[in-house]
Amino acid sequence: MSHSDYLSSLFSLQGKVAVVIGGTGELCGAMAEGLAGAGAEVVLVGRNEEKAAARLAKIHQADGKAYFLPAEASDKGQLQQLLDAVLKRSGHVDIVINGAGANSPTPFLEITEEEFERIMDINLKGVFLGCQVFGKYLVERGNGGSIINLGSMSGIVPLSRVFTYSASKAAVHNLSKNLAREWATSNVRVNVLVPGFFPAEQNKKVLTPERIASIMGHTPAKRFGEAKELVGATLLLAGGAGSFITGAEIVVDGGYHAMTI
Repeated sequence: MSHSDYLSSLFSLQGKVAVVIGGTGELCGAMAEGLAGAGAEVVLVGRNEEKAAARLAKIHQADGKAYFLPAEASDKGQLQQLLDAVLKRSGHVDIVINGAGANSPTPFLEITEEEFERIMDINLKGVFLGCQVFGKYLVERGNGGSIINLGSMSGIVPLSRVFTYSASKAAVHNLSKNLAREWATSNVRVNVLVPGFFPAEQNKKVLTPERIASIMGHTPAKRFGEAKELVGATLLLAGGAGSFITGAEIVVDGGYHAMTI
């Protein structure tokens, strides 16, 4: 077996269909590009058609296969319609990424119920419902599959100034491990991909100069991550190379989590 054939046997996603909820965002968009580059047909899911068009153009320019379907991550009815639409167009689903997210730097005593519910709806309810709808399909299909939930460093250790976000992500981590245990005998793997600090739309409000200095002081790599650096871990969790990985938190953080003093 040649080197390329060996790598292909581990990481090729040829013939697979990947649904990327939150795929119009910066991080999940890069992950979607990686999935398409490995041969998967990718379904970008989100609400921003303009961002979706730009991401689709990049995928298509690289000879990847992808299309866009709009859906609200926290609406179970829309997610069911999404699944039905993908099955009608692509025939099956093998990989699901639950990556829609929202954040806010509001001081704890000033967080309103409306803000709390909005962030929880997107970050936690969206993942919960995505796992319900697509997990049910994968379990009942009986052919296995991979669900990758986008976690956060704040889901492992509490981070200042993002109280609701941290609570929602901690719940995502817990839910993912619980589902991994529940569905392991069905060969439906559920893992958490945990980015460290990657500049993206949802965290720009909290990245003040003082906070950036604090992050750099706690990150051995002394830099932010680039969205494309999530692709390797994504391919590991999505394909054959990760066939025995479930219930894991795969951290991609430049050493942040290993730093103590």
